[in-house]
Amino acid sequence: MLTQRDAMTKPAKNKEQTILEAAEREFLNKGFAGARTTSIAEAAGVTHAMLHYYFRTKEQLFERILDEKMRLMGESVLAAFGQPGLPLAERLRDGIERHFDFIMANPDMPRFIVNEVFSRPERYETMQARIREIAGVLMCDIQRELDASADRGETERIDVRMLLLDIISLNVFPFIAYPVIEPILGDLTADRERFFARRRAENTEVILRRLKKCDS
Repeated sequence: MLTQRDAMTKPAKNKEQTILEAAEREFLNKGFAGARTTSIAEAAGVTHAMLHYYFRTKEQLFERILDEKMRLMGESVLAAFGQPGLPLAERLRDGIERHFDFIMANPDMPRFIVNEVFSRPERYETMQARIREIAGVLMCDIQRELDASADRGETERIDVRMLLLDIISLNVFPFIAYPVIEPILGDLTADRERFFARRRAENTEVILRRLKKCDS
């Protein structure tokens, strides 16, 4: 049963979420420097005073959005290693595809984070700490699996850090570069959805071929 207190707090939570959603769109499209709190308030359907009631400053609102995006990015790195318990090749295939799907669902996030982190170097330290915290143990686990597979002669020996870099680079680049490559590649990019489906499959196969043991 909804209590009077719940009834009072629920609209406040909904209003705060509406502001956050409007702010996310504004910051992703324009970055911190170009974003305007008046535009955010208008998009959220609140007064400028109400926006500042929930979030006192533009910086505070931006930090909330950036922290959420960095958390999601950390989760996407985690997803790039797939589901534990699967055989190595299946785990990596699952991870590469899940990571690509995550970027596909958040195509503006990589460019946003890169732009904002490099404009404020102190944010880079925060991002590094978050990624290390999330990925450190998992990378050690994957490295053990890779080493064991190489010892059995099933795959080439590879540094997990290079593997992660391969996954991130191949999956992120098409989204960051799409406005540039679209006119260059012509009919290949004419159907955006089809193009990214092909890139997803191509990236997966390229990385898995990298692991295959070459015959002497």
